[in-house]
Amino acid sequence: MTKGRWPIVARRTHKWLAALIGIQALIWSVSGLYMTAISIDIIHGDQFVRDGELRPVAAASLIDPMLAARSVTGAESVKLHWLLGRPTYIVASDAGRSLVDASTGLSLPPPTEDQIRQLADHWFTGHEKLASVQLINEVPGEVRGREAPLWRADFEGWNKPTLYFAPSTGELVTRRHELWRVFDFFWMTHIMDYETRDDVNNRLLIFACWLTLAMTLAGIWMLFYAFPRKRRRAQP
Repeated sequence: MTKGRWPIVARRTHKWLAALIGIQALIWSVSGLYMTAISIDIIHGDQFVRDGELRPVAAASLIDPMLAARSVTGAESVKLHWLLGRPTYIVASDAGRSLVDASTGLSLPPPTEDQIRQLADHWFTGHEKLASVQLINEVPGEVRGREAPLWRADFEGWNKPTLYFAPSTGELVTRRHELWRVFDFFWMTHIMDYETRDDVNNRLLIFACWLTLAMTLAGIWMLFYAFPRKRRRAQP
């Protein structure tokens, strides 16, 4: 290959590599800008829920947690929990999580829809009104990894805040909103995992990274021919 052909090869190599990976490189830039421009605390939705309240309670007014544990077969752990101002114990076992009245030791039924509405209004700190509450049996992608069923409480407003509650105990499981949903979409495109959205070592991403590296090296190669070289003057 003649010397004059190398600049052409460098340009064509860079051009075709850019054609292959250019759109994904643009996606990386746009998604990265979004994910860094908005505070992660806002994305988490911390502004939509109040902090957990520390409520002092006289130990003498509560039953021994061990008694609550014995009331549930295969109990593994017990923790104090407030349900609409009422002290309860959440007892976890292989069968799930159940409520026990911390004052009497009696088993409590799961929260009703009306109680979930009260819990949603209690935890939500925004000014938007509660739009709907429903018990869902299929977990949407925005709360993947959670187990169904879940209570879903949707609020009005452009950001469409959503609170999710555990049906057996009324615990606040997580919160979602539109800015989080956009973040989740950009995260999916950024790591190129279009299924589970959590594998940052998937083959597609690795292949794209190698293509991007090759495009960058081809661009550096092309720079060698981008600037005219000074010719040496002939000696007299």
